[in-house]
Amino acid sequence: MDHSQHAMLAEFSYGLAFMTGVLGSGHCLGMCGGLVSGFFMKLGAKNFTPYLAYHLTRVGVYALIGLIAAALGTVLVQTGAFGKLQGLLQIVAGTLVILLGLDLLGVSPLRNSLGFAPLAWLRRQFVAATQRGPVLGAMIGGAINGLMPCSMTMAMAVKATTAPSVVEGGLLMLAFGAGTLPSMLSASFLFGKLGIKTRGWLLRGAALFVIILGVSTLWQGIRYYMVMQRLLA
Repeated sequence: MDHSQHAMLAEFSYGLAFMTGVLGSGHCLGMCGGLVSGFFMKLGAKNFTPYLAYHLTRVGVYALIGLIAAALGTVLVQTGAFGKLQGLLQIVAGTLVILLGLDLLGVSPLRNSLGFAPLAWLRRQFVAATQRGPVLGAMIGGAINGLMPCSMTMAMAVKATTAPSVVEGGLLMLAFGAGTLPSMLSASFLFGKLGIKTRGWLLRGAALFVIILGVSTLWQGIRYYMVMQRLLA
């Protein structure tokens, strides 16, 4: 694969990740909007700085997850002798991403049993964070939010394991996080403006982008595995 093809595929993946974040925001609002708005009410933020601190930290945690996931993937495929592992990793990751996308649609044969972290635990952490000051407390709250598992963040993290470099894995998760910013920022001020039906349609759209990303990863993995098999035969 030449440099231009690599750049095109990277941009395609970033675009899909960003759109997953944008369309998946309705799901984020439904699951986290109440917690986020309640957090800021208790925090007593007097200006926009705590809101920015919260959400930039949340997106930063996403990027860190992407860096770690890509580093783990890179460790498996560093040497030529194990070159085929990269193709296999992409095939497995693509399949998992597709399943997670189907899970968002409610039709996956393997349902995501992790769901969100327990709300009682989250409330305790959020209450503790609000006592640490408006900016530091907001950053702690944003970090907790960024670590909450759901099918969308898990799908992006799995995809990041197949990134060609550690930086690109971080950028993929950064693109996803950037897509969630508009609605999650607004949720910090006004929660509940999106109806259940609207959030449902947005979630379906996000699920389709996740599935497309998974299919793309699966196809790249099959192609790479076949090439490496011929080279190492």
